[in-house]
Amino acid sequence: MSQQNDSLPQLRFDIPEATRILRLSRATLYERIRTGQIKTQKDGRRNYITAEELQRYVAQSR
Repeated sequence: MSQQNDSLPQLRFDIPEATRILRLSRATLYERIRTGQIKTQKDGRRNYITAEELQRYVAQSR
């Protein structure tokens, strides 16, 4: 069976992944989420940040 996951882009990231991508501490990321600077998607009990939202945040932070 071939694995097609390699061809699909990652569309959303969990909090630890987002902290690594943005090079922010976990506390800073949660503060930016709390203040509305970064928007999350809730899936069950977990929060995710979309790739689009990460790109928007980085672009507006310049």
